[in-house]
Amino acid sequence: MVRNVRNNLFIASWLCIILSSGIIFADPAYIAIGAPIGLAGAVMFLLAFVRIEEPKPMSEKDIRDWTPEVGGLPEGAEGSVMYRIDTTLDDPVRTSVLCGKCGELTWLDGPRPRTFICLGCDTMLWDKPEDDEEE
Repeated sequence: MVRNVRNNLFIASWLCIILSSGIIFADPAYIAIGAPIGLAGAVMFLLAFVRIEEPKPMSEKDIRDWTPEVGGLPEGAEGSVMYRIDTTLDDPVRTSVLCGKCGELTWLDGPRPRTFICLGCDTMLWDKPEDDEEE
């Protein structure tokens, strides 16, 4: 598997451009050699510029061991308690709930529960299903 293609294209393109400039400025008679190298460098530079870097895939161990940052969250509107919910999309489905008031991180098996009370500070974070929130 090829890695860092974009970075390698940038480096190679600049080297071609610098090399061609050196060849041409050393003796203008060598323009037949320097011009194609310079054009190749310009094409490589454009390819590197438009190329989108592929995201690096995470291993299953990294996905399984992922945890959100723990810590308090700022107060919400009108003094309400903020919370953060993260649910995995792949099996096993797990949900983490971060209470903004006390910073307690709780892991639950399965999707988002209908109601939740923080185990650290006994604050009710929500008490209705997610589908009802949109209405």
